[in-house]
Amino acid sequence: MTFPTRTQPAPHSRLISVILPVYNEVAVLSELTERLVSTLDTERHSFEIIFVDDGSTDGSAEAIDTLATDDDRIRAIHFSRNFGHQAALHAGLTTANGDAIVIMDSDLQDDPAAIPRMVSMWESGFQVVYAIRTQRKESPLKRVLFYAFYRILRSISRVDIPVDAGNFGLIDRRAAQHIVQLPEVSRFYPGLRSWVGFTQTGIEVERAERHDNTPRVTLSGLLSLARTALFSFSSTPLTLFYAVAFLSCLACFGLTSFTLFQKLNGAASTGWASGLITASFFGTLNALGIAILGEYVVRIFDQVR
Repeated sequence: MTFPTRTQPAPHSRLISVILPVYNEVAVLSELTERLVSTLDTERHSFEIIFVDDGSTDGSAEAIDTLATDDDRIRAIHFSRNFGHQAALHAGLTTANGDAIVIMDSDLQDDPAAIPRMVSMWESGFQVVYAIRTQRKESPLKRVLFYAFYRILRSISRVDIPVDAGNFGLIDRRAAQHIVQLPEVSRFYPGLRSWVGFTQTGIEVERAERHDNTPRVTLSGLLSLARTALFSFSSTPLTLFYAVAFLSCLACFGLTSFTLFQKLNGAASTGWASGLITASFFGTLNALGIAILGEYVVRIFDQVR
């Protein structure tokens, strides 16, 4: 996959791309665009807005086509069906022309007013600026799940992924090129953004409430994304089999020692010892084999990436 090339303009007139995945958000697209254009017009840089329609069925596709017709700084990409939020982000990154690229949601939860602060940090030398979400407006259950997820992921990940930092943020073109070139099909963008490195920093941004209180991503979809993040950036689930093998080995050793002790003291139990010892021994071998196989799988995954 190739990344669009463009001549680097003078520092005072660089291009900012804003990527917005869209799925059934027709009710707020006009307001969102108005707020974005109003914010970006205050910057000295030129800008483009890229809407990626992820198979919307509520008229969002037609709405962003109208917006693109009315303003040549707005572009529209259309999927043939719903491929998911992460696929839409990737499509936007692939087609963006900007020297810096801002990724944000299209449901008004990500505040466009935070973009100038991100651009300022980028101008000062940071190549990745991510938004640290504060004062989330979701339900108590979701807030607890989000809080736990980011901290669990950070504690077991091989990559330093900041907590409470979702998709909203700015990345330099160089970082975007590296992310686009990664071969993952199942993607977790915040993890990939951290994985590629470069100089990174975060700014606190209050997470606004959804305009209609009806999330487009279901709880099962969020759990699926969480699994992708955990298995893509941590080998801890596989290394747990080392612990299982160790515990099985302890059980086998303990049962064997107990059986020998009883035998030597003339009080051997019959019927259960041989079965439990055999089961724990082969349980140890199975768990150890899975752990070793997991080591190879992790290395293959890293080599492919």
